[in-house]
Amino acid sequence: MINVKSEVYEAIKDITSNVSDGYPRDWATLPAIQYTEEDNSVYEWVDGAESKAHLLYKVDIWNNGSTSEAALAVDAAISALGLRRTACGDVSDPSGLRHKVMRFEGIIDVDTEMVYQTRI
Repeated sequence: MINVKSEVYEAIKDITSNVSDGYPRDWATLPAIQYTEEDNSVYEWVDGAESKAHLLYKVDIWNNGSTSEAALAVDAAISALGLRRTACGDVSDPSGLRHKVMRFEGIIDVDTEMVYQTRI
C-alpha cells in the first residue's frame, strides 16, 4: 500500500476553498469538493512483497450552479498525478444543489511511486 492521499489533496486544494476528505461541513462556501479513497489494495506481489497498488478515488462536487468548471479543474489536477478518470456523471441531490461524481483509478509501483495507467 502506498499513501497518495496527501498528493491528491495538494493537487485539488486550490480549486476552491472548500475541499475536504470528509463530508463538507460548510455549505455556504460553494463549490464544495469531497475526495474519498475507495480502494488502496495490493495489485501485484513480487517475492512475497507488494510491488504495485491499485488506487481508486471518488470525487464529489456540489455547487448551486454548474459543476463543470470545478470538474474540469479536478480532472486536470488528478490526471496530472497519473490517475485516469473512469467515470463522471451528475447525481440527483435532494438538497437542490448540483452534484457531480467523478472516479479516478490507477496502478502505482510501490517502490518508485510510478503510476501505470489502468487497463480501462
